[in-house]
Amino acid sequence: MMNKTGHYLTVNGADIYYELSGNRDGKPLLVLHGGLGFIDDLEPLWAYIPADAFVIAVDFRGHGRSALGDAPLSYAQYQQDIEAVLDHLQVNQYAIFGFSDGGIVGYRLAAAHPDKVGRLVTLGSQWRLEPDDPAIRVLQSLSADFWAQRFPEDVARYQAINPTPDFSRLVDAVKDVWLDVSHTGYPNQTVEAIQCPVLIMRGDNDFLFALQEAVLLKASIPDAEFANLPFTSHACHHEDPQTVGNIVNRFLLNTDCS
Repeated sequence: MMNKTGHYLTVNGADIYYELSGNRDGKPLLVLHGGLGFIDDLEPLWAYIPADAFVIAVDFRGHGRSALGDAPLSYAQYQQDIEAVLDHLQVNQYAIFGFSDGGIVGYRLAAAHPDKVGRLVTLGSQWRLEPDDPAIRVLQSLSADFWAQRFPEDVARYQAINPTPDFSRLVDAVKDVWLDVSHTGYPNQTVEAIQCPVLIMRGDNDFLFALQEAVLLKASIPDAEFANLPFTSHACHHEDPQTVGNIVNRFLLNTDCS
C-alpha cells in the first residue's frame, strides 16, 4: 500500500503497533493477521484492496512489532487492543478483513459493535471450538521448535522486529488463546448479533476450520455469504492470492462500507 506510516499506542501495559496506508479520506478498512503472524503476512492481498480505502493494519499484542506485555492473551484482549486503536484514531465506521485469528476478532468486533462495522470478511476463521474438534489435538501439539522449523523466515522476522522477542513465551500464550473456550475466547453464538454483511471464506483443505463448521456459521449470521476455495488450505491468500483478492475486492466494493 502507498503512503504507509507506522505508529504505536500503549494499551493495558503494552505498546501496540499499527500501520496506516491508502487514502486517509477514504473508507476505513481494518486489516487483521493470523496467530503467530504479523501485518506483512497479508501483503499478497494489498493489490486487491479497494483504491479508496483507508487501511488500518494492526500487529496483535506480542506479534510483529507489538509488545506482549503482562496481560494474559485472549481474543477478548486482542479485541480491546483493536478498539483502543480505533478510538484513538476516532474511527467510528469501518469494514474488516481478518485472516484466521484476525477473523475471529472480527466476529467479536462485529457482534459487539453492529453500529460501527459495515462489512466483515473472514478467511479461515473458526467461530467456536467444540470438544470433539480434531483441530484441538493439532493446536495442543504445537511448539516453538516445530513452528521455527516449519516457518523459519517468519520466526527470524519476528526476532528481528519485535521490541522484546521471546518466541517460546509467545507460542505458549497463543496456544492458550486458541484453546480458550471461556467467554474471553471464541465468539460462539454471539455471532447471531452480527448485523452487517459477512463474507466467510475457507480453503477446501483447511484442517483448522471444517466445512461443516463454516456452513453452520453461515446459517447463524443473518446476512452471510460463503466461499469455499478449491485447491487451497488454511492460508488461501498465499496459495491463491488472485482468487482470494478478487473475491474480497468484489465483496468490499459491493456496498458502502462506511
